[in-house]
Amino acid sequence: MTSSTFVKGALEGAHGDVDLLNQGLSISIKELNAWYGDLQALKNINLSIPRHHITAFIGPSGCGKTTLLCCLNRMNDLVTGFSLTGLIELDGEDVYARDYNVMNLRKKVGMVFQDPNPFPMSIYNNLKLPLDENGRLDRGTTGDIIVNKLMDAGLYDEVKLRLHESALKLSGGQQQRLCIARALTINPEVILLDEPCSALDPVSTSKIESLLTRIKERYTIVIVTHNLQQAARIADYVVFFYQGEIVEQGKVDEIFINPKEKRTEDYLRGSI
Repeated sequence: MTSSTFVKGALEGAHGDVDLLNQGLSISIKELNAWYGDLQALKNINLSIPRHHITAFIGPSGCGKTTLLCCLNRMNDLVTGFSLTGLIELDGEDVYARDYNVMNLRKKVGMVFQDPNPFPMSIYNNLKLPLDENGRLDRGTTGDIIVNKLMDAGLYDEVKLRLHESALKLSGGQQQRLCIARALTINPEVILLDEPCSALDPVSTSKIESLLTRIKERYTIVIVTHNLQQAARIADYVVFFYQGEIVEQGKVDEIFINPKEKRTEDYLRGSI
C-alpha cells in the first residue's frame, strides 16, 4: 500500500468543508526570498495563512519549511549570514519593518521546537517564568493561569500532584506538552511547531495532535511535519515545499486526494 493510500484513509471523516477564506488571514507572505550567505533557501514565496486553523508545511528535508517557519517570528535574525527580501505581515503589519518591535512579535508568535526543551526547574516555574518576564499579560493570578494552560495542554491531571518537581522528570511526550503549555502562557496569536512529534511514540503523538485540534479555535497554528498521515489527520491547509519553492498549496483534501502538480503527487507516493 502506498503512502498516499494511508493518507487518504486518514482523511476519511476527519475534516468538514472548511471555508478558509471567510475565516480571515493571520499571516500574509509576499515575494519572500531568503538566503544563508550565498545559498538561497526560499524562492519567491507567496502564502496566506488562515486564522484559527492548522496549516501544515510538508516536503522533503532541506526544502525550506523550517526556514520559513523561523522567519515568521524572526528566529533567523540570530543566524549569521541570513538575509531576506519580500514581505511578511502579521495582522496587516510588516514584521520586518525597521521600527517593528521584535520582542512584541515573539509574544504574539510562539515557537515549539522539534526536541522538547523544558527549563531545568519545576513544572510550575517553567510556566511562571514567561509570565514574570512578560508582565503577566493575561488576567488572573499566576497560579490560575498556570493551571489553565496545563489543562489546555491536557497535562494538568497527569502532573497536578508534582507541580513543584523537576520538569526534566517528565516523559518526552509530557515534556513536549509542557513546552506547548509554556508557549500558551502569554496568549500568543500564532503557535509555530517544528516537527513536534518526530521523537515521540504514537500515544504521545496522538495526545499532541488532539491538543492542537482542540486549541485551534483560539490560536493560529503552523506546523512543519514529515509525517503525511499527521498532516492529513490534523491540518486544514497544506503547503508543499520542494527545493525552496512552494509547489502547491490548498485545503488538505485537495492536496492529498487530488493534487494538481505532478511533483506533489510524486512526493505523496514517495517517489521524490
